[in-house]
Amino acid sequence: METILNIYLIIDNNHVTGYRCKAYEMDGKDDEKIAFLKSKAVEDFASAYVFDAPQNKKGEYMPYKKFAKLESQGMQYRLFEEIFQKFKVPEQPLICVTPVVDGEIWAK
Repeated sequence: METILNIYLIIDNNHVTGYRCKAYEMDGKDDEKIAFLKSKAVEDFASAYVFDAPQNKKGEYMPYKKFAKLESQGMQYRLFEEIFQKFKVPEQPLICVTPVVDGEIWAK
């Protein structure tokens, strides 16, 4: 059994203002797990655990553009540390990240 995570990236006015997460225990192949997480993305959002997004010293949220740059470098995992600790997952767990842009869930 492996803990897998549906993580929601809350984006308001082009800034990352929060995260949500729902965890599952599941066996199987990685592509099956990803398909499962994607299938649950819309229904999981309302019951997902809420996390605060990081803010700078001025209390400003990170622009999405900066998050996307971190993601392109494979460094977005650092922003999810609190989530990983909460759900006691190993380094680089299997996750599905779904953007929620101005209140709209962008599930694929």
